[in-house]
Amino acid sequence: MTGPRRALLRRLFLSACVPLAGALAACTTPVSGDALIQLNYQAADALLQGTRLDPRQPVLMATLVDLDDLERSSRWGRLASEHLAARLANRGVLVKELKLRQHIFMAQDSGALLLSREVKDLSLEHDAQAVVVGTYTVGGDTVYVSLKLIRPEGNTVMSAHDYSFPLSERNRALMR
Repeated sequence: MTGPRRALLRRLFLSACVPLAGALAACTTPVSGDALIQLNYQAADALLQGTRLDPRQPVLMATLVDLDDLERSSRWGRLASEHLAARLANRGVLVKELKLRQHIFMAQDSGALLLSREVKDLSLEHDAQAVVVGTYTVGGDTVYVSLKLIRPEGNTVMSAHDYSFPLSERNRALMR
């Protein structure tokens, strides 16, 4: 393969890493701070795709929590929540931050996660049309994130998005 052809294929491969957030873990380049912000912005955009929200009613933004301990978050979980809220607000969504991290979820007998009574009550109090919730977990050298836009009435998932990224030393420090 010639040099220019090889360079073009390399650029195509590397450019595919950003839009395919779910496949980002396959990229060997660690995610820098700016790239992590963009990844979270893309996740917020993905949550909004195909979803109709009333611009007059707020969406509550919960702090992302550790999948293994739903009452625990980290600096990364709080930072990702800030990124998501900022992007939603920049897209015209009225966002109210939910500064709770405990009791966001309750486990159903089947193992499914439901919004807690406290979050449902807060969503009614704020006349919220939806709540953004999310979990993350570390598997080897990859962080896996799952986001959901949930309608409080009936715990209906309006939209969901999953993505992953490499666990660099910088990101590992944020996981504490």
